[in-house]
Amino acid sequence: MSEDSEELRAKLISETGKLEWSELERHFARGALVAVNPGIDLIDVALCIANDDKATMGKWFDADTVRCAETADAEAWVKTQPLFWAVVIAPWVVIQEIDDSAESPELH
Repeated sequence: MSEDSEELRAKLISETGKLEWSELERHFARGALVAVNPGIDLIDVALCIANDDKATMGKWFDADTVRCAETADAEAWVKTQPLFWAVVIAPWVVIQEIDDSAESPELH
């Protein structure tokens, strides 16, 4: 990985955060949400978008592991109100639903 790619990866990681569906609805309304299935690295997807890697994005879209969020997605998210990992690659907001069962509990 080039130094520029490493710097961009680090920048994207630092800009990734947890958001609720209510904070993402406006981005869905403007058609700017890219949904990433579990098992695909959110940052890898963001890097591919930033680097205009059409070949890799095409493979993910063809496999339906990365997609533009659709009305059915939004309807499900309104009902379940999940948390998402999100990172912005303007004009896109790349999101991945957080699987609560996969998160380890915080130690007190």
